[in-house]
Amino acid sequence: MHKKNDALDHSHDDLRFPLESHPGPDQAIEIAPGVLWLRLNLPFRLNHVNIYLLADGDGWAMVDTGFGNDATIEAWETLFAGALQGFRISRVIVTHAHPDHVGMAGWIVQRFRCPFYMSQIEYLQGVYHQNRRTEERVVNSREFFQRHGMDEAITAQLLGRGQDYLKKTVPLPAAYRRLSAGDDIRIGARTFRVLTGAGHSPDQVMLYCAAEKLFLSADQVLSKISPNVSVWAHEPEENALGSYLKSLAALTAVLPDDVLVLPGHGLPFYGAKTRIKQLADHHQERCGVIADACRDAPKTSAQLVPVVFHKHVLDPHQTGFAAGELIAHVNYMLAEGRLTLVDSGDGVLRFKSS
Repeated sequence: MHKKNDALDHSHDDLRFPLESHPGPDQAIEIAPGVLWLRLNLPFRLNHVNIYLLADGDGWAMVDTGFGNDATIEAWETLFAGALQGFRISRVIVTHAHPDHVGMAGWIVQRFRCPFYMSQIEYLQGVYHQNRRTEERVVNSREFFQRHGMDEAITAQLLGRGQDYLKKTVPLPAAYRRLSAGDDIRIGARTFRVLTGAGHSPDQVMLYCAAEKLFLSADQVLSKISPNVSVWAHEPEENALGSYLKSLAALTAVLPDDVLVLPGHGLPFYGAKTRIKQLADHHQERCGVIADACRDAPKTSAQLVPVVFHKHVLDPHQTGFAAGELIAHVNYMLAEGRLTLVDSGDGVLRFKSS
């Protein structure tokens, strides 16, 4: 889940958008010379994902692939018969292992017999998710949510969502070529530096062409919503938010503010440093809300979810992400010494402001 943030609703006023509208489902818009922008539908509240095609000699490198379902296959067939007729996909680059980005990778790679690129951690993360619903993992997830104070009804909802990765992706390509932070990758006439960052996903790939001030930011920096930063049962003490804030700081040091940001969702924009500061400030503001709520009496994560997400009506899908994001803030605040863990003797984790 990516969240629309009421605190950040003004953000688009501080950014500049070269285009104020997105491509239609059968269109490919040139957003920069030799860079095509496509938009595919998603079956969620966040209803789209951006795909970019980069000129690559006599072919095109595809960055991300869309959700793995029949509707996306139909959308690609329409594009390849229309706006992309005669296009050859020379390689597929996937930024991270979430289904809306990697979902159709196997289908595209098989169709064009082209190489497939991911970071190692993200590729292995995708393999993990395609094989993860074992009884041991279900038990571990149940215990994780219960330790954070979730009742049986909420826990059952959370166990039901997110466990059907194979229904959201076609099988991953059996082999990949590794992208690592600091690599330079030549795509057509351009050289891109590979940047990676954690928080939203463990080792999300971003591509930066300094010579032409192009930055494919994936889901790490989005224009009008904030990427979900969550902690899950398989790594219950992960400091995902700390990793995300560290990534934002690193990007601020590398990127000029006049770089054209090509995000995984929403409109391409200028104003990278401004947007990065807004995102970091937003998370610090949430930490302040949590600290205030835990000052008088210890609170569980379950008790803190409605404190932080009080402006949202959450369905089960969104509740899971809200819980994961709340725990990410708690873990970060524990690491920073802003919260302390209170032992109540019942196995449920409760937190008090330091």
